[in-house]
Amino acid sequence: MNEIGLGRAAAVTVPTVALLLAGLFGIAYLLSVLLGLPTSLGLPFALRVVGGMLVIAGLAIAGLTFRHRRPSEMLVSSYFTFTKLFERKPIADRLGRKEPLVIVGLQGYTRNPLYFGVIVMTFGWALGGGYTFVLVAALVLSIWFRVILIPFEERELSALFGEDYARYRAQVPMLVPFTMRKTR
Repeated sequence: MNEIGLGRAAAVTVPTVALLLAGLFGIAYLLSVLLGLPTSLGLPFALRVVGGMLVIAGLAIAGLTFRHRRPSEMLVSSYFTFTKLFERKPIADRLGRKEPLVIVGLQGYTRNPLYFGVIVMTFGWALGGGYTFVLVAALVLSIWFRVILIPFEERELSALFGEDYARYRAQVPMLVPFTMRKTR
């Protein structure tokens, strides 16, 4: 484990992630109300079943992310990333991090399998539950990942892993698997 310890990382990271998610869902709910969107999507049963299947698929994707990287390692890594993001620490500072660049398993198909799984799960929840505000939340969450969090992490990983990350980035899509064009 790293010098900060798992306890401190959990004490900071878990509430930070919970607050961010609560804030994003709150924004989604407010947007739904302000835009006058209906509470229910009014979806047919078949689409709700598809939504349930997407929730299961998203959970499986997110869970399989831990196959090549322990949750405790991800928690400590997230702590350092949030420290850099919110406290404006130098992006290239390792801050005691020792984890390797993981490019196997689901990371061979998307550089962000955990985020992809969360997005799939949230869209599934929107369809399965038929809630308009959850659909808006899935869109807001997707934007948060794509516009803020992933670009920051990409800069951080480039600074930490240099040419190894550049090669990986050139070969594996950022978020959605199987979406990179093959270049010759």
